[in-house]
Amino acid sequence: MAEIKDPENTILMELKGGTVVIELMPAIAPKHAERMKALARAGAYDNVVFHRVIDGFMAQTGDVANGNKAKNFNMGRAGTGASDLPDLPAEFSNIPHDRGTLGAARSQNPNSANSQFFINFSDNHFLNKQYTVYGRVLSGMEHVDAIGRGEPPREPDMMISVKVAADVEA
Repeated sequence: MAEIKDPENTILMELKGGTVVIELMPAIAPKHAERMKALARAGAYDNVVFHRVIDGFMAQTGDVANGNKAKNFNMGRAGTGASDLPDLPAEFSNIPHDRGTLGAARSQNPNSANSQFFINFSDNHFLNKQYTVYGRVLSGMEHVDAIGRGEPPREPDMMISVKVAADVEA
């Protein structure tokens, strides 16, 4: 596992294959980083499926309303929901959508990001300055690469748990 320099801004995402360590970027996208930590601390991301996984592109998850396999799960609606919190304004930056970066998923409205996000499987620079980048995978990308593909996947993988590293350190 990667060395954690800033536990308050590090996410530990447990997938079936192991832990994915994600460094948030509060200096670049403070509202998005805070939202991910708030939802992680509330347990909202636990058991949420990856509902849209496109080989060579990205894996999308975070629909806390419809994508939670343990509560109110509806695969037909996964990808259409959000949290009870208000949508976030875009926080576009010069950070490129490289392999392993987290991007905020949204509708056509740039200010509609809420709880959903995606992890880039490859460099997707055509998304630059159109979707907010607010984190990057430090270690465990092999576990992201192993997520089952599909729109939606036939047997969707899920985030078993998502925690802020500061909350789990001894």
